[in-house]
Amino acid sequence: MLLMINTHKSTMAKNANTAIYDLYDKPPFFTWLGLSLQHLFSMFGATVLVPLLVGLNPGVALFTSGIGTLLHLLITRGKVPAYMGSSFAFIIPMASLMKTVGYPAVAQGIISVGVVYLVVAFIITFTGTSWIDVIFPAEVVGPIIMVIGLSLAGSAASSATTANGQYDWKIFTVALLTLLATIAFNMFLKGFLGLLPVLLGIVFGYIVALFFGLVDLTPIAKASWFQLPNYETFIGKEGFKLYPAAILSMAPLALVTLSEHLGHLMVLSKITGHDFFVNPGLKRTLTGDGAASVVAGLVGGPAVTSYGENIGVMQLSRVYSVWVIGGAAFFAVIFSFVGKLSALISTIPGAVTGGVGFMLYGVIAAAGLQVIVDNKVDYSQKRNLMIAAPVMVVGIGNFHLQLGAQLDFSGVAIATVLGIVLNLILPKIAASERA
Repeated sequence: MLLMINTHKSTMAKNANTAIYDLYDKPPFFTWLGLSLQHLFSMFGATVLVPLLVGLNPGVALFTSGIGTLLHLLITRGKVPAYMGSSFAFIIPMASLMKTVGYPAVAQGIISVGVVYLVVAFIITFTGTSWIDVIFPAEVVGPIIMVIGLSLAGSAASSATTANGQYDWKIFTVALLTLLATIAFNMFLKGFLGLLPVLLGIVFGYIVALFFGLVDLTPIAKASWFQLPNYETFIGKEGFKLYPAAILSMAPLALVTLSEHLGHLMVLSKITGHDFFVNPGLKRTLTGDGAASVVAGLVGGPAVTSYGENIGVMQLSRVYSVWVIGGAAFFAVIFSFVGKLSALISTIPGAVTGGVGFMLYGVIAAAGLQVIVDNKVDYSQKRNLMIAAPVMVVGIGNFHLQLGAQLDFSGVAIATVLGIVLNLILPKIAASERA
């Protein structure tokens, strides 16, 4: 299997040469510290939002994101700079199960999701991954990567303009200033500070938000310095009880996050210049994701998945070091026990995260565009156009498939499947183009 090497050799070499800190490079201590905190701040909001929406403990979610990332790094032999955060794909079934049954049922569902990943990884061990070359050529990979970034644009825009469904010009102003500051930091700073445009953008936005009265400091004052996360297990107070409905409602959604896993791995391969489908291999990356979710389910956290926010940070900073990702995971674990630090980060308003999100999600989309340009995908050919056009609109517009109250396949997942199917069934040349 030579995906991304066959189609993107020149681009990979270019990316590898322009990396400030490549995959295995260990930055100096204080640089390492700042880069890791940058990743932590970028993922924190989304990671703690999921448990807040579902009714889980945010401290446990922060803990499991760090432990899950470290476990993923261990299983992939420290070769994939992927950060594991709380997955949004399971919010509906988790919230429903928490209200009707309780966490033991949720835990069993989360563990079943991890088991699905492990089973798929086991199958790939025997079947290989040569099929990826067939279903993911550049004309499919490029649009899918663009969809992964642009599908998040609506979320960023909502955070950057509204609060509780109401438009607020203050939020708009803070988000815009945060975005412009992040662009300025990225373009005009150099040296150590030039590596931290996202972190500096968040700090700048936070200060501006304070002046606009958008930050509530009450949680910081109320939080204790040390707090033990409220760990839970799949065993209830009255002993173990199996919840088949929870497993059946959550396990199928692993198909959604599996497609996201492939997409994120494509993006990481593209921006870093390393083909992770070959080394360490899809079986290891899937095993890492699956094991991280199993561990999360065992201690009271939500299911986890790789995060686009952290991929965006890597694209902006050109720092792909697994040491930096590992450092962010270490801080996540530590911060889960330090109440005031967790509370401080949790007070970052949506205006700030939305403003930074415009940049982070946009650079992911730009990476997909670069795949198209580098591989000279010709859109004067109807076949390529008929693949890219519906994939992008379906994914960005979130043309999703909902089966019942709990099973919802996102537009990104549908777009990925649609791109694969169209690539397999459409002829190389349309009838009208034949001589």
